[in-house]
Amino acid sequence: MEPESITVGLDGSPESRAAAQWAADEADRRHAVLRLLHAWILLAAEAPDTPPERDQNAGARQIVRQVLDEVRERHPRLQITEDLVGSEAEPALLRAAGESRMLVLGSRALAAWESYVLGDVSLDVVGRAEGPVVLVRGGERAEPPRAESADIPEGPVPRIVVGVSLNGPCEPLLAFAFDAAASRGLPLQAVHGRPLPVHAYAPWGVDPDVAEDIAKEADGELRDAIRPWRERFPDVPVELTVLPESPTRAIVQTAPRAELLAVGRRRHHPFLAPRVGPVAHAAIHHVTCPVAVVPHD
Repeated sequence: MEPESITVGLDGSPESRAAAQWAADEADRRHAVLRLLHAWILLAAEAPDTPPERDQNAGARQIVRQVLDEVRERHPRLQITEDLVGSEAEPALLRAAGESRMLVLGSRALAAWESYVLGDVSLDVVGRAEGPVVLVRGGERAEPPRAESADIPEGPVPRIVVGVSLNGPCEPLLAFAFDAAASRGLPLQAVHGRPLPVHAYAPWGVDPDVAEDIAKEADGELRDAIRPWRERFPDVPVELTVLPESPTRAIVQTAPRAELLAVGRRRHHPFLAPRVGPVAHAAIHHVTCPVAVVPHD
């Protein structure tokens, strides 16, 4: 049986090089093949004996070879394949996502205004890929300041964080998150955000009895969703976190200092609805740790 592959998309940017190192670590951990993929629509068909001075693909080859050399320094025994594809980036990456255990891409930091109006290939691929897509930031990552609320727990460090919506089954997401925690020997923090309804608010503030009832209900639902996975992964310590916030705010506030954040994306969505939901969208643009977006029904 051939080993599974982990594909990283390369474009020569610092972000894609950081993604390659993350993918190499993951491939080494899982004894998988690392596939270095660079797609260029102008890739020329050339004879094997083409002299270097006439190699029209020299720039594309250099992008892959530079990353190959960098990865080899840390993982000299890792099995690596080089893949130059004569195609637009998006269809090539979507094909790779369907053929690989996961697809890993670089993700650039955007300013607050830009993060909601600018699209890019990575976001399009995340919204259409059939398998998990991991987005990795490049360079130094400064953690955003934590919210001032005393209700938000620090959580263990390092850890894997998974956002759980409880609006329907999300088995592939939980399978990915528990497997990621088990493979690293790390605890898993399952986070659910549930905003308080209007009737929880009184003229003097939040009614504590109503807030407590809602928190208990959400905590019970989260425990029920996680229970089968705890049984399948008995060695993974699990922390359950329920916050009286929107799911988006709960994830962004909890993810700092996590080693990996996993969020879900529904494959089937209403007509004209965005392919990437608000939680995944916020995580991609505002969380600094690697973010895995896992499609599920």
